[in-house]
Amino acid sequence: MKRREFLKLSTTIAGAAMTVYMPANWTPARAAAKWKVGFSQCTTLEPWRVQFNKDIQAEAKNQPDVDLVITDGQDKTEKQVADCENLIVQQVNVLLISPKESAGLTGVVEKAIDAKIPVIVLDRNVDTKRITQFIGGDNVAIGRAAGEYAVKLLGGPGKAAGNVVEIWGGMGTQPAHDRHDGFHAFTDKEPGIKNLLNNQSGDWKQDKAYNIMTTALRNNEKIDLVYGHNDPMAYGAYLAAKDAGRDKDIKFILGIDGLPDEGVTWVSKGQLTATFLYATPGAEGLRQAVKLLKGEKLQPVITLPTMLITKDNAPDILKKNGLL
Repeated sequence: MKRREFLKLSTTIAGAAMTVYMPANWTPARAAAKWKVGFSQCTTLEPWRVQFNKDIQAEAKNQPDVDLVITDGQDKTEKQVADCENLIVQQVNVLLISPKESAGLTGVVEKAIDAKIPVIVLDRNVDTKRITQFIGGDNVAIGRAAGEYAVKLLGGPGKAAGNVVEIWGGMGTQPAHDRHDGFHAFTDKEPGIKNLLNNQSGDWKQDKAYNIMTTALRNNEKIDLVYGHNDPMAYGAYLAAKDAGRDKDIKFILGIDGLPDEGVTWVSKGQLTATFLYATPGAEGLRQAVKLLKGEKLQPVITLPTMLITKDNAPDILKKNGLL
Protein backbone atom coordinates (compact mmCIF):
# COMPACT_ATOMS: atom_id res chain seq x y z
CA MET A 1 0.00 0.00 0.00
CA LYS A 2 1.31 3.40 -0.93
CA ARG A 3 2.43 5.69 1.86
CA ARG A 4 -0.17 8.36 2.57
CA GLU A 5 0.89 11.89 3.30
CA PHE A 6 -0.68 13.45 6.38
CA LEU A 7 -0.49 17.11 7.28
CA LYS A 8 0.52 18.09 10.79
CA LEU A 9 -2.16 20.53 11.80
CA SER A 10 -2.09 23.12 14.54
CA THR A 11 -4.64 23.65 17.29
CA THR A 12 -5.14 27.35 16.66
CA ILE A 13 -7.53 29.11 14.38
CA ALA A 14 -6.29 32.04 12.26
CA GLY A 15 -3.21 32.23 14.47
CA ALA A 16 -5.11 32.95 17.69
CA ALA A 17 -5.46 30.60 20.63
CA MET A 18 -9.00 29.86 21.75
CA THR A 19 -10.60 29.00 25.06
CA VAL A 20 -13.79 27.14 25.89
CA TYR A 21 -16.64 29.59 26.45
CA MET A 22 -19.67 28.42 28.40
CA PRO A 23 -22.92 30.33 28.93
CA ALA A 24 -23.36 31.73 32.42
CA ASN A 25 -24.99 29.33 34.91
CA TRP A 26 -25.18 26.53 32.35
CA THR A 27 -25.48 22.98 33.66
CA PRO A 28 -25.88 19.70 31.76
CA ALA A 29 -29.38 18.33 31.26
CA ARG A 30 -30.51 15.63 33.68
CA ALA A 31 -29.12 12.25 32.67
CA ALA A 32 -32.60 10.74 32.64
CA ALA A 33 -33.81 13.29 30.13
CA LYS A 34 -33.52 12.94 26.37
CA TRP A 35 -31.17 15.57 25.05
CA LYS A 36 -32.17 17.68 22.10
CA VAL A 37 -29.23 18.75 19.94
CA GLY A 38 -29.82 21.21 17.12
CA PHE A 39 -27.63 21.30 14.03
CA SER A 40 -27.86 24.29 11.72
CA GLN A 41 -26.40 23.32 8.33
CA CYS A 42 -25.81 26.21 5.95
CA THR A 43 -26.70 24.35 2.75
CA THR A 44 -27.19 20.95 1.19
CA LEU A 45 -26.44 22.17 -2.32
CA GLU A 46 -22.80 21.08 -2.07
CA PRO A 47 -21.88 17.35 -2.08
CA TRP A 48 -19.52 17.78 0.89
CA ARG A 49 -22.40 19.26 2.90
CA VAL A 50 -24.60 16.29 2.01
CA GLN A 51 -21.86 13.98 3.32
CA PHE A 52 -21.59 16.22 6.39
CA ASN A 53 -25.27 15.54 7.19
CA LYS A 54 -24.87 11.80 6.56
CA ASP A 55 -21.95 11.67 8.99
CA ILE A 56 -23.79 13.41 11.81
CA GLN A 57 -26.94 11.33 11.21
CA ALA A 58 -24.90 8.12 11.33
CA GLU A 59 -23.36 9.19 14.66
CA ALA A 60 -26.81 10.05 16.01
CA LYS A 61 -27.75 6.35 15.64
CA ASN A 62 -25.00 5.61 18.15
CA GLN A 63 -26.41 8.14 20.62
CA PRO A 64 -29.81 6.86 21.83
CA ASP A 65 -30.17 9.70 24.35
CA VAL A 66 -29.96 12.34 21.60
CA ASP A 67 -32.83 13.79 19.64
CA LEU A 68 -31.01 15.39 16.69
CA VAL A 69 -32.77 18.22 14.87
CA ILE A 70 -31.17 19.26 11.55
CA THR A 71 -32.09 22.42 9.66
CA ASP A 72 -31.03 23.48 6.16
CA GLY A 73 -30.14 27.14 5.60
CA GLN A 74 -30.65 26.63 1.85
CA ASP A 75 -27.47 28.59 1.12
CA LYS A 76 -28.99 31.78 2.52
CA THR A 77 -27.64 33.59 5.56
CA GLU A 78 -31.08 34.98 6.45
CA LYS A 79 -32.63 31.50 6.38
CA GLN A 80 -29.87 30.07 8.55
CA VAL A 81 -30.26 32.85 11.09
CA ALA A 82 -34.00 32.13 11.25
CA ASP A 83 -33.24 28.40 11.66
CA CYS A 84 -30.96 29.11 14.61
CA GLU A 85 -33.50 31.41 16.21
CA ASN A 86 -36.07 28.61 15.94
CA LEU A 87 -33.68 26.14 17.57
CA ILE A 88 -33.16 28.63 20.39
CA VAL A 89 -36.92 28.86 20.87
CA GLN A 90 -37.03 25.05 21.00
CA GLN A 91 -34.49 25.28 23.83
CA VAL A 92 -32.08 22.74 22.39
CA ASN A 93 -29.50 21.58 24.92
CA VAL A 94 -26.59 22.24 22.54
CA LEU A 95 -26.47 24.11 19.22
CA LEU A 96 -24.15 22.87 16.48
CA ILE A 97 -23.71 25.28 13.59
CA SER A 98 -21.75 25.36 10.35
CA PRO A 99 -22.17 28.96 9.15
CA LYS A 100 -22.63 30.06 5.57
CA GLU A 101 -20.89 33.34 6.44
CA SER A 102 -18.78 34.13 9.46
CA ALA A 103 -20.06 37.65 10.13
CA GLY A 104 -23.67 36.94 9.20
CA LEU A 105 -24.11 34.20 11.82
CA THR A 106 -22.16 35.80 14.66
CA GLY A 107 -25.15 37.63 16.14
CA VAL A 108 -27.40 34.60 16.43
CA VAL A 109 -24.56 32.52 17.89
CA GLU A 110 -24.18 35.09 20.65
CA LYS A 111 -27.96 35.09 21.08
CA ALA A 112 -27.82 31.34 21.74
CA ILE A 113 -25.03 31.81 24.28
CA ASP A 114 -27.10 34.52 25.99
CA ALA A 115 -29.97 32.01 26.13
CA LYS A 116 -27.63 29.65 28.04
CA ILE A 117 -27.22 27.27 25.08
CA PRO A 118 -23.65 26.08 24.43
CA VAL A 119 -22.57 26.50 20.79
CA ILE A 120 -20.16 24.23 18.93
CA VAL A 121 -19.08 25.73 15.60
CA LEU A 122 -18.18 23.35 12.78
CA ASP A 123 -15.94 23.92 9.74
CA ARG A 124 -16.41 27.71 9.36
CA ASN A 125 -15.92 29.91 12.38
CA VAL A 126 -17.82 33.03 13.47
CA ASP A 127 -16.53 36.45 14.49
CA THR A 128 -16.74 36.00 18.24
CA LYS A 129 -14.76 34.17 20.91
CA ARG A 130 -17.99 33.45 22.77
CA ILE A 131 -18.30 29.90 21.49
CA THR A 132 -17.95 26.66 23.38
CA GLN A 133 -15.80 24.83 20.84
CA PHE A 134 -14.59 24.91 17.24
CA ILE A 135 -14.13 21.74 15.18
CA GLY A 136 -12.67 21.80 11.69
CA GLY A 137 -9.62 21.49 9.50
CA ASP A 138 -6.66 23.84 9.56
CA ASN A 139 -7.35 25.60 6.29
CA VAL A 140 -4.15 27.63 6.41
CA ALA A 141 -2.16 24.39 6.61
CA ILE A 142 -4.19 22.95 3.73
CA GLY A 143 -3.52 26.06 1.64
CA ARG A 144 0.19 25.92 2.44
CA ALA A 145 0.38 22.26 1.43
CA ALA A 146 -1.47 23.07 -1.79
CA GLY A 147 0.90 25.96 -2.50
CA GLU A 148 3.97 23.83 -1.83
CA TYR A 149 2.65 21.12 -4.14
CA ALA A 150 1.83 23.68 -6.84
CA VAL A 151 5.36 25.10 -6.70
CA LYS A 152 6.73 21.58 -7.07
CA LEU A 153 4.58 20.93 -10.14
CA LEU A 154 5.55 24.22 -11.75
CA GLY A 155 9.27 23.57 -11.57
CA GLY A 156 10.27 23.55 -7.93
CA PRO A 157 11.42 26.23 -5.44
CA GLY A 158 13.37 29.00 -7.10
CA LYS A 159 12.48 27.70 -10.57
CA ALA A 160 8.67 27.56 -10.55
CA ALA A 161 6.99 29.43 -13.38
CA GLY A 162 3.51 29.52 -14.83
CA ASN A 163 0.14 31.24 -15.03
CA VAL A 164 -2.23 30.37 -12.19
CA VAL A 165 -6.00 30.69 -11.93
CA GLU A 166 -7.33 30.63 -8.39
CA ILE A 167 -11.05 30.12 -7.83
CA TRP A 168 -12.15 31.15 -4.35
CA GLY A 169 -14.87 29.69 -2.21
CA GLY A 170 -17.24 32.13 -0.48
CA MET A 171 -15.54 35.46 0.10
CA GLY A 172 -17.38 35.85 3.40
CA THR A 173 -16.02 32.62 4.88
CA GLN A 174 -12.79 32.21 6.81
CA PRO A 175 -11.79 28.89 5.16
CA ALA A 176 -11.63 30.60 1.75
CA HIS A 177 -9.33 33.32 3.09
CA ASP A 178 -7.22 30.75 4.95
CA ARG A 179 -6.85 28.53 1.89
CA HIS A 180 -5.87 31.58 -0.15
CA ASP A 181 -3.35 32.89 2.40
CA GLY A 182 -1.74 29.51 2.94
CA PHE A 183 -1.39 28.91 -0.79
CA HIS A 184 0.19 32.29 -1.43
CA ALA A 185 2.64 31.84 1.44
CA PHE A 186 4.46 29.53 -0.97
CA THR A 187 3.55 30.70 -4.47
CA ASP A 188 4.23 34.39 -3.82
CA LYS A 189 7.89 33.55 -3.18
CA GLU A 190 8.22 32.51 -6.80
CA PRO A 191 8.67 35.45 -9.21
CA GLY A 192 7.95 33.17 -12.15
CA ILE A 193 4.38 32.45 -10.98
CA LYS A 194 1.75 34.87 -12.25
CA ASN A 195 -1.77 35.05 -10.82
CA LEU A 196 -4.28 35.75 -13.58
CA LEU A 197 -7.42 36.57 -11.57
CA ASN A 198 -8.23 38.88 -8.68
CA ASN A 199 -10.38 37.21 -6.00
CA GLN A 200 -12.91 35.44 -8.21
CA SER A 201 -15.48 33.71 -6.00
CA GLY A 202 -17.14 30.52 -7.19
CA ASP A 203 -19.12 30.32 -3.91
CA TRP A 204 -18.04 26.67 -3.64
CA LYS A 205 -20.21 25.80 -6.69
CA GLN A 206 -19.21 23.82 -9.78
CA ASP A 207 -21.33 25.81 -12.23
CA LYS A 208 -19.99 29.15 -11.05
CA ALA A 209 -16.41 27.89 -11.30
CA TYR A 210 -17.15 26.71 -14.84
CA ASN A 211 -18.20 30.22 -15.80
CA ILE A 212 -15.14 31.80 -14.14
CA MET A 213 -12.83 29.40 -15.94
CA THR A 214 -14.59 29.93 -19.26
CA THR A 215 -13.88 33.66 -19.00
CA ALA A 216 -10.29 33.03 -17.89
CA LEU A 217 -9.69 30.76 -20.88
CA ARG A 218 -11.14 33.34 -23.24
CA ASN A 219 -8.90 36.10 -21.86
CA ASN A 220 -5.68 34.13 -21.41
CA GLU A 221 -3.88 32.09 -24.04
CA LYS A 222 -1.76 30.25 -21.49
CA ILE A 223 -2.95 28.78 -18.19
CA ASP A 224 -0.69 26.29 -16.40
CA LEU A 225 -2.42 25.60 -13.10
CA VAL A 226 -5.83 25.97 -11.54
CA TYR A 227 -6.26 26.11 -7.77
CA GLY A 228 -9.86 25.53 -6.72
CA HIS A 229 -10.81 25.94 -3.08
CA ASN A 230 -12.91 22.76 -3.26
CA ASP A 231 -13.33 19.79 -5.57
CA PRO A 232 -16.58 20.81 -7.32
CA MET A 233 -15.04 24.14 -8.35
CA ALA A 234 -11.81 22.49 -9.50
CA TYR A 235 -13.85 20.00 -11.51
CA GLY A 236 -16.01 22.78 -12.96
CA ALA A 237 -12.81 24.48 -14.14
CA TYR A 238 -11.63 21.21 -15.64
CA LEU A 239 -14.91 20.81 -17.57
CA ALA A 240 -14.62 24.35 -18.92
CA ALA A 241 -11.08 23.65 -20.10
CA LYS A 242 -12.18 20.37 -21.66
CA ASP A 243 -15.06 22.04 -23.49
CA ALA A 244 -12.58 24.60 -24.83
CA GLY A 245 -10.21 21.83 -25.93
CA ARG A 246 -7.50 23.02 -23.56
CA ASP A 247 -7.63 20.55 -20.67
CA LYS A 248 -4.43 18.82 -21.85
CA ASP A 249 -2.53 22.12 -21.71
CA ILE A 250 -3.23 22.66 -18.01
CA LYS A 251 -0.75 20.77 -15.87
CA PHE A 252 -2.60 20.82 -12.62
CA ILE A 253 -6.04 21.32 -11.22
CA LEU A 254 -6.29 21.12 -7.43
CA GLY A 255 -9.37 20.58 -5.31
CA ILE A 256 -10.13 20.19 -1.62
CA ASP A 257 -12.79 17.85 -0.14
CA GLY A 258 -11.62 14.40 -1.16
CA LEU A 259 -15.00 12.67 -1.35
CA PRO A 260 -14.35 9.16 -2.73
CA ASP A 261 -17.06 9.33 -5.40
CA GLU A 262 -16.01 12.83 -6.50
CA GLY A 263 -12.57 14.29 -5.80
CA VAL A 264 -10.76 10.98 -5.33
CA THR A 265 -12.42 9.51 -8.44
CA TRP A 266 -11.52 12.61 -10.49
CA VAL A 267 -7.91 12.32 -9.35
CA SER A 268 -7.86 8.60 -10.18
CA LYS A 269 -9.11 9.40 -13.70
CA GLY A 270 -6.50 12.12 -14.16
CA GLN A 271 -9.07 14.89 -14.36
CA LEU A 272 -7.73 16.51 -11.19
CA THR A 273 -4.03 16.26 -10.38
CA ALA A 274 -4.57 16.19 -6.63
CA THR A 275 -7.07 16.80 -3.89
CA PHE A 276 -7.03 16.94 -0.11
CA LEU A 277 -9.15 14.66 2.02
CA TYR A 278 -11.04 17.09 4.24
CA ALA A 279 -13.24 15.06 6.55
CA THR A 280 -16.52 16.58 7.68
CA PRO A 281 -16.77 17.45 11.39
CA GLY A 282 -20.31 16.12 11.68
CA ALA A 283 -19.74 12.94 13.68
CA GLU A 284 -17.11 14.51 15.92
CA GLY A 285 -19.37 17.50 16.55
CA LEU A 286 -22.16 15.32 17.88
CA ARG A 287 -19.75 13.25 19.97
CA GLN A 288 -18.43 16.42 21.57
CA ALA A 289 -21.96 17.67 22.25
CA VAL A 290 -22.77 14.43 24.10
CA LYS A 291 -19.50 14.66 26.01
CA LEU A 292 -20.47 18.17 27.10
CA LEU A 293 -23.96 17.08 28.14
CA LYS A 294 -22.44 14.36 30.30
CA GLY A 295 -20.52 17.03 32.17
CA GLU A 296 -17.12 16.30 30.65
CA LYS A 297 -14.63 19.03 29.78
CA LEU A 298 -14.04 19.98 26.15
CA GLN A 299 -10.97 21.16 24.32
CA PRO A 300 -11.50 24.66 22.89
CA VAL A 301 -10.42 23.52 19.41
CA ILE A 302 -10.37 20.15 17.68
CA THR A 303 -8.39 20.19 14.46
CA LEU A 304 -9.28 17.37 12.08
CA PRO A 305 -6.53 15.70 10.05
CA THR A 306 -6.31 15.97 6.30
CA MET A 307 -4.46 14.04 3.62
CA LEU A 308 -2.98 14.77 0.21
CA ILE A 309 -4.46 12.50 -2.46
CA THR A 310 -2.69 11.94 -5.78
CA LYS A 311 -2.89 9.23 -8.43
CA ASP A 312 -0.51 7.18 -6.25
CA ASN A 313 -2.86 6.70 -3.30
CA ALA A 314 -6.27 7.41 -4.89
CA PRO A 315 -6.81 3.74 -5.89
CA ASP A 316 -6.28 2.62 -2.28
CA ILE A 317 -8.99 5.01 -1.08
CA LEU A 318 -11.39 3.95 -3.83
CA LYS A 319 -10.86 0.27 -2.96
CA LYS A 320 -11.44 1.00 0.73
CA ASN A 321 -14.79 2.60 -0.17
CA GLY A 322 -15.81 -0.14 -2.59
CA LEU A 323 -15.53 2.11 -5.64
CA LEU A 324 -12.77 0.24 -7.46
